[in-house]
Amino acid sequence: MRIGIVNDDAVAIEVLRRALNGAPELSIAWVARDGAEAVAKSASDPADVVLMDLIMPVMDGVEATRRIMASTPCAILIVTGDVTRNTSKIFAAMGAGAVDVVATPTLVSETESTKALMNKIRLVGKLGIPRFQTPRSVPAQKGVTDLAGLVAIGASAGGPPAVARVLRDLSPDLRVAVLVVQHVDAEFVDSMADWFGSQSAFPVRVVREGDFPQPRQVYLAGGDMHLVLRRDCTLGYEREPSVALYRPSADVLFDTVAANWHGAVAAVVLSGMGRDGTAGLATLRAIGARTVAQDAATSAVYGMPRSAAEANAATDVLPLERIGPFLNELFQRAERTSGANLLSVSANVRNR
Repeated sequence: MRIGIVNDDAVAIEVLRRALNGAPELSIAWVARDGAEAVAKSASDPADVVLMDLIMPVMDGVEATRRIMASTPCAILIVTGDVTRNTSKIFAAMGAGAVDVVATPTLVSETESTKALMNKIRLVGKLGIPRFQTPRSVPAQKGVTDLAGLVAIGASAGGPPAVARVLRDLSPDLRVAVLVVQHVDAEFVDSMADWFGSQSAFPVRVVREGDFPQPRQVYLAGGDMHLVLRRDCTLGYEREPSVALYRPSADVLFDTVAANWHGAVAAVVLSGMGRDGTAGLATLRAIGARTVAQDAATSAVYGMPRSAAEANAATDVLPLERIGPFLNELFQRAERTSGANLLSVSANVRNR
């Protein structure tokens, strides 16, 4: 893989060079010392993966990410020296299409920090980056009396603002529990829950083992473990399947919801790289759930939703601004008809 380095700090550049030179399968395509230079070099000599700093002169990493993803998209990994103080910029860069974030390796803890960086680069390389293309009545759950149903959401690169938009658009009186898998490093899960909460009509918190889904509550998957819905309909974590490219995985969550939830359910795949969510979405569709994929025009990275649409796993492909209102109508209708099959929603709601 050919790697582009974007950083204005000479020491950071040297540490990154040393890390990459230790991996024979990787080579350095170019080095840019500000965002504007990175945009130009990405256009003239596209790299497979770009290691993007956030705070730089001339143009910062957020704007550079946005411009690269709009013109010559590639896999962008945010590599920053202070991950705890830059969370707002990190989420903005992920919203623009960056895949993930990792701390810049340091000379003090070079071995461990370099290992984390290399693991992220190899993961990004496996996923690749998609180019934008145009896509082509159940009973209530036993013991659940206060829930109209579940909404399960999976997202990755470009996902944070998309998830926030869906949460913001949900009706405050909608009696659903929302389960969210957002691909993000475990270090950022708590701050992401706080950020989602600031955007949402519902409170948002990281799932704790044994949580029982409650209405008007958003549950965010913690890092490095799969979020699952267990047979007793409590939420928890599992390490397997360990072969999944991402942990947590939207596929794992969707599959356990399909197996263990017997009430109304809808699942959504938003902006992201790769195929995570497609198989689980197909499983849910097969049992009568409503399944939604974000459309190409509003996706920062049209990978996961494109995969779902092309596999016919999505009953509906919708622009981002329509997904929240669509879910409102689905569950309001389900409540009025005592949990009727969500596939019966009217065509005018689907298409307007």
